[in-house]
Order: sequence, then structure tokens, then C-alpha cells
Amino acid sequence: MSLDWIYIAISWILLRWHDLWDAIGVSDGRVLGTNWAWILSIVFLVVTLRVILFPVFVKQIKSQRAMQALQPKVKLLQEKHKGDRETLQKEMMELYKVEKANPLMGCLPMFLQIPVFLGLFHVLRRLNPDNLNPTLYGWTEEQFREATHAALFTTPLPAQFGSSASDLAQLNANGTTVKIIAGILVLIMMATTYLTSRQMILKTGWAEDPQQKMIQRLMLYGIPASLLISGALFPIGVVIYWVTNNLFSLAQQQWVLRKFPPPPMANGKSTSSSARPAGSSGAKSGGKTPQNPVQSGRTGGLFGRKPAALPEPKSPVVDTKALAPKPGAKPVNPKKGARPANKPQG
Repeated sequence: MSLDWIYIAISWILLRWHDLWDAIGVSDGRVLGTNWAWILSIVFLVVTLRVILFPVFVKQIKSQRAMQALQPKVKLLQEKHKGDRETLQKEMMELYKVEKANPLMGCLPMFLQIPVFLGLFHVLRRLNPDNLNPTLYGWTEEQFREATHAALFTTPLPAQFGSSASDLAQLNANGTTVKIIAGILVLIMMATTYLTSRQMILKTGWAEDPQQKMIQRLMLYGIPASLLISGALFPIGVVIYWVTNNLFSLAQQQWVLRKFPPPPMANGKSTSSSARPAGSSGAKSGGKTPQNPVQSGRTGGLFGRKPAALPEPKSPVVDTKALAPKPGAKPVNPKKGARPANKPQG
């Protein structure tokens, strides 16, 4: 199946943004070794795609809410079919079908962006002076020539951390500068990818479903770790796209989670209080997990947890009127027959 339609669509959006920045006076000349018109074109390519995918993001949040509401039922099924994994999976799939919940919806926005990522990767890889077909995918020769020499801090956008000496010579790039800029961008890409997944897990909690928990762990740890190797193969322009996309995701998720906070779990626990990974130690007194951040004395946040003030214990209120004897009632000695404490000795 040909992917030319993806390459044409990505090129069209990228070039239209470049035309806009050029029209409003953002020059292609280098400032601080950077061609800002092309950098801004990549940034706003992200903005365009995220606006288009916003309805899918809303469906992702709704699906996650539905999965959270099903956690008590999932836990009951796990207890009922403990040791029978095949039956457990069958029962959970039936539960998702009846409740119209899709466990894969949480990954849908990421899957939809894969073609965009591959399209941009292919388009930027074509940017080299020896390309014999510069007008492919709707480019003009002038646009192709300008993009080929576009750079971020003197590092050409088509360059990679792992570019060979011959590739760097074609791009007229300095190998040391390319490795420094690319290395910093790859580390930022890994960190923002990790923070994007961690932000969502801190707010929604770890899933009870083993499959969902496995997906959460893969997104939290596996994908950022894989970028340490694969990031060396990404052109600088693709890494800029990825970092911008992560920053946009962080801001978008923060807004949605503040506006539509996760509902409390059926057992009365807040989803944010269950965000600790399985195996983490509980409170010091008895090792029990507190039911909310106020009881635990800690509050959640994107970069960790910080101490919070505990409420002061209140003394019990004693009703003295209820303890007083009624008028006319005979005095009652609770220790009838007991020897008086102050009886004089004979």
C-alpha cells in the first residue's frame, strides 16, 4: 500500500505554515544559527494535528473513565477466576463488550500519530542536496533548497545523531555540533515522553486489569527507554516534532484533568491516591494504604509527592447534663457492697 498520500498531506501542512510565517515577516535567514520559519512550521504542524485529533483525545479520556468505573467488577472477576487466566480473559472481554468499554482506546491517539510521524520522518529524510526529485510531494525547488539548509543552532534539520561522515558532508554540517544538539534533544524527548505517561497515571491510577497495567508500564518505562537507541536515527526535525507534541500533550492533559477530574473509586478511595505502583510501601502505622491524601499526609503532583498538614485530633465532647442525677431519684452506688475507700479503721 502506497503511503504517498500521507507524505503529500504532511508536506502540504508544513509548507502552508512556512508560507504563512514568510508572509508575516519571519525570515529564512539564520538568527542564532536557526531558521525560525522552518522551526515554527514544524511546531505548528503539531498544533494543527493535535487540534484535528482533539475529539479522539476526548474519547480517550471517556474510555479511561469507563475503565476506572469497571475496576471493582474487574477485581471481582480476578478473585473469582484466580489461577484460570483463559477464563478470566474471556470474562473480562465479555464485560468490556457489555459495558461498551474499549481497553485499547487509551492508546488510540498515539496509534493515529504513528503515520504522521512516519510521514514527517520520510519527508525530512529526503532533504539533501543530491536529491534528484526535489519537487516530489508538492514541493517547489526553492522550498526544497531552503529546507535542505534550514538548521537549529547550526544543526541541519535532516541531520541525525548517527549521521555518517558522508551525510554530514552533504549537509555541510559539523559532526560534533550535530551530536551535541541531537543528544540534548533526544534526552528532552525521553524525559517529556516519560512525564506525559506519568502525569496521566498519577491522576487516574494504576489499572487493576493485568493487560491494562502492562500497557501502562510499557508506555511509562518501555517507550522512553527505547528512544535512547531509536532517537539516534531520527532527523533533528522529527525530534523537534516529538518534543513539541509531548509538551502539547502535557498542557492538554493538565487542562482536561483539572476540568474533568477522575471520579472516586467505588470503595471510596480516590483514584489519585491509588496512583502508586504495586509493591510500594504503605503508611508506617500498620502498613495500610491511606484512603485519601489528607489521611496520608501527602499530596500528589506531576513531579512527586510533598508533605501536607495533618488535621488536629479533636477531644470528645462530654454532655455533663446527661450524667447528672434526676431530681428525686435515689442515689445509685455502682459498687454496691464494696468496702468504702475512706472507712475509718476500728
